[in-house]
Amino acid sequence: MELERMNAKAGGVAALLARAGTVALVAMIPAAAMAAEAVEGENPYGLIPALKQGGPIAWFLFAVLVIMSVITWYIFFTKWWQQKKLLDEAVDVEKKVWSAGTLKEGAAKLDKDSAFRQLADDGLRAFDHHEGRLTDQIDQHEWVTMTLNRSAGLIGSRLQSGLSFLASTGATAPFIGLLGTVVGIYRALINIGIAGQASIDKVAGPVGEALIMTALGLAVAVPAVLIYNYLNGRNKLVMEKINTFAADVHGYLVSGARIARPTATVAAPAAAAAAPKK
Repeated sequence: MELERMNAKAGGVAALLARAGTVALVAMIPAAAMAAEAVEGENPYGLIPALKQGGPIAWFLFAVLVIMSVITWYIFFTKWWQQKKLLDEAVDVEKKVWSAGTLKEGAAKLDKDSAFRQLADDGLRAFDHHEGRLTDQIDQHEWVTMTLNRSAGLIGSRLQSGLSFLASTGATAPFIGLLGTVVGIYRALINIGIAGQASIDKVAGPVGEALIMTALGLAVAVPAVLIYNYLNGRNKLVMEKINTFAADVHGYLVSGARIARPTATVAAPAAAAAAPKK
């Protein structure tokens, strides 16, 4: 009898579990169907639908931001390569120019389009073609100095070309995105006014468009600012190499030798101060 009651209870539990599983399965079918429809259907709040709802203004602002982004990355890669080439040439200067017998022979070993060769050639030309009638007003030392400074300035100007666009992009791209945000919010208010109520289906599209334009503006501005600071810092390093070479060329042309490199370190004064007095 006890065994029959246990079997009856087990059968009842199994029947209950079977009914619960059937109910859960029936409840899952509509959810699965809705998920499948969501996967197969197009997202109505994506980038393309937002641009379609925004109209010509949204498309125009989007095109402007895309163009600014493309030019920003183009400037980054081209300027980075230009800076890398100059830094590599600075290493070649030590190996080729100053190991030669004369400055003219050393400069001839560099590439014809090298900025360092341009600097050396300008210095040699100024030194060799200093006209006598200028001697009364400008001596040869000042004439060579002026020529080297002008040549180094031209190299610096070429290095700085394009960086102003990065600065302008970093400053204006957020406001271009903000303009798209204002247009999207304005369209949302118009839809609310027409519908007479703030239903989610009336405001979701324009508000989504507004947020997308804000994000696009920031996505263009932030890399532009970072790239500007990065390239500007590398330009300073390159110009240190250029100015150092210009000073070496000037010293060679005037005195026949390079300017001596400072050998003292930062710790040297502290060590001297800490030494016991006799």
